[in-house]
Amino acid sequence: MATYLIGDLQGCLVELNQLLAEVAFNPSRDQLWLTGDLVARGPDSLGCLRRIIALGDAATTVLGNHDLHLLAVAHGIRKPKAADRIDEILQAADRADLLYWLRHRPLLAEHEQHGFAISHAGIPPQWCLEQARTSARMAEAELQSPHYRERLQQMYGNQPDFWQPTLSDTERLRYTVNAFTRMRLCHPDGRLDFEHKAALADAPSTLVPWFTLRQDRQDPPLIFGHWAALEGRCDATDIHALDTGCVWGGSLTMLHWESGERIATPCPVYA
Repeated sequence: MATYLIGDLQGCLVELNQLLAEVAFNPSRDQLWLTGDLVARGPDSLGCLRRIIALGDAATTVLGNHDLHLLAVAHGIRKPKAADRIDEILQAADRADLLYWLRHRPLLAEHEQHGFAISHAGIPPQWCLEQARTSARMAEAELQSPHYRERLQQMYGNQPDFWQPTLSDTERLRYTVNAFTRMRLCHPDGRLDFEHKAALADAPSTLVPWFTLRQDRQDPPLIFGHWAALEGRCDATDIHALDTGCVWGGSLTMLHWESGERIATPCPVYA
């Protein structure tokens, strides 16, 4: 049995199938873990959703910000962005099943045997793993509840940017969703910054990557995507960046957990 982890798909089904074929992926034997953002700006978001769902228990994916945006658009909470390619999903005969499946994905997943944790954007500096796990389960329960439309609406906004036990339920939900799906840079005190999305070399000197602020924590290995500008490079010990900008003309990257080997396939510019 082999365990593979793969970065943000963003609708790049051809490249996903190329990687799975290259490693002779067998869902009856192997496992595939994904960093989220299955959909959005690539050519076949509908195909990516159906492909991962068809893998059943062999595939585990976390929610990304584009996945949540799709849910918000589908339920009339947000309008699609100009670059989104999600019309096929919204018009699909199995739309309800696809959206239900997506809404029930976790924000944080952990591998029982290998011990790694995976989320779309990472884990914020203020949280230990236990707090991250507790916050993820609470937010997931809200997004899966009968009140999920209201919760999807409440998740938008950049505040609060700092975790405190005194936050209201709505503020807790928003912070949790932002931390797991949108985080990149932080202030030295752990406050989240949502203004800067480019490469680290272009970031203000007053900001640092979230993973730099976790170096003193006794974390398990952490896997994240989301930050394509890193190009898969992360200088933190046991923290693995897997978004290598497939949809932007970079590559789709797969990590073979047991060997540590990275396998990548190049992509044209889709976005």
